[in-house]
Amino acid sequence: MSEKKIRVVIAKPGLDGHDRGAKVIARALRDAGMEIIYTGLRQTPEQIVTTAIQEDADAIGISILSGAHQFYFKRVIDLLKEKNASDILVFGGGVIPEGDVPSLLEMGAGAIFGPGTPTSTTIEWLEKAVAVKG
Repeated sequence: MSEKKIRVVIAKPGLDGHDRGAKVIARALRDAGMEIIYTGLRQTPEQIVTTAIQEDADAIGISILSGAHQFYFKRVIDLLKEKNASDILVFGGGVIPEGDVPSLLEMGAGAIFGPGTPTSTTIEWLEKAVAVKG
């Protein structure tokens, strides 16, 4: 019997049109044996949360460079709570000032990975976080 694969939605919210980082992390997670659903560019928080619920995702990875990270993380986390899906982990990366990371973690993000973070660090964190949530 095979072990259940970790399912991750990788999302690019808003008008941000640069998705290289999202594709790099999607490929790294896939190569680590996870199932990846990439939503593509310019997704709304509602679309991201709907996709995560429909795909029975363990986590949502938000890639953002636009500077609107406070709004999008809060909206995605609030929508997960509204839809009784707050067991879906939320993490992210992109150009996010270090000073903003504590508030993102306080609102419910599990981890924030800045530019240059080795993909192995993200993989390791995600495997542990999914194992802890059960």
